[in-house]
Amino acid sequence: MHYLEQKKEIIDGISYNYLCHIHNVEAEGNVFPAHYHSYIEILYGISGIYKVLLNGEAHLFKQGDLVIINSKEVHQIDSYSCEGGKYIVLRFEPEVIYNTMFQDYLQLKYVLPFILENGKHQKVIDKSEIENTFIPKLLYEMLDEFEMRSYGYELAIKNHIGRIFLWLLRYFHKQGIDIVMDVDVNRETMKRLQPAFDYVLHHYDEEIKAAELANLCNMSYSYFSRTFNEYLGMNLSEYINRIRITEAEKLLISTTLNITEVAHTVGFSTTSYFIKLFQLYKNTSPKQFRKGYKIAKSNNDYPQQLKYNHS
Repeated sequence: MHYLEQKKEIIDGISYNYLCHIHNVEAEGNVFPAHYHSYIEILYGISGIYKVLLNGEAHLFKQGDLVIINSKEVHQIDSYSCEGGKYIVLRFEPEVIYNTMFQDYLQLKYVLPFILENGKHQKVIDKSEIENTFIPKLLYEMLDEFEMRSYGYELAIKNHIGRIFLWLLRYFHKQGIDIVMDVDVNRETMKRLQPAFDYVLHHYDEEIKAAELANLCNMSYSYFSRTFNEYLGMNLSEYINRIRITEAEKLLISTTLNITEVAHTVGFSTTSYFIKLFQLYKNTSPKQFRKGYKIAKSNNDYPQQLKYNHS
């Protein structure tokens, strides 16, 4: 059993928490099989037409369009152009935004929609909204910075990522799209809840009781439940179920386990309840979700990374 997760890139012996390069597509067909990674990913079309599957929902993008892919969001990219094309890839760990924008006061409400699986933000922003902004120029500047690696290039790239992220937040706000979670979380609260998040991520396939997590966080049951709900905008049961569904997605695209086996592997006691929740969260059945993806049998199925330039 394996998860098709793309790891951090190691370039010249250095592990980067951001990447910017051009991906060249030579023909029509699958570009990347279904996969996921911890990066937040932004794609910018240079030429060609593409379909990106995000959690089972198809989106088209073309020259001048901008695509936003959440951290750990399962996605697949296909080319619709016989001659292929090009698009810019910008990937960065969520921690880049934390460090760049929220050093003094961790305003997680702005970042959570791009980390959580239930983020409801617009996935593709049309060329007409992008072309007269600084976004295209900034992306090409990042390509140059990453290729040339002049003195201080790391600061330049992080600054550019921060500007793009802020533009996205203001764009959604201007469009009346309420993606920001209505909660302010300070560092102390996050630190106190962290043991619960860590425990759930490692034991989601087991029975988890709120009282046990409250003890881990040195909180009373009522205070833990209230704080958890305010922090994530959902109760513990829903949070656990969403993690289980997310892990089920990865199994569906990376293994030959049947639906019942997937359900049990991620912690659901009945297949029917798993199917019901999957349909609720993903608007499709597990079977249909699996059918929509090209299943890669190993990491060797992925295209090789191309040179980081925009020539």
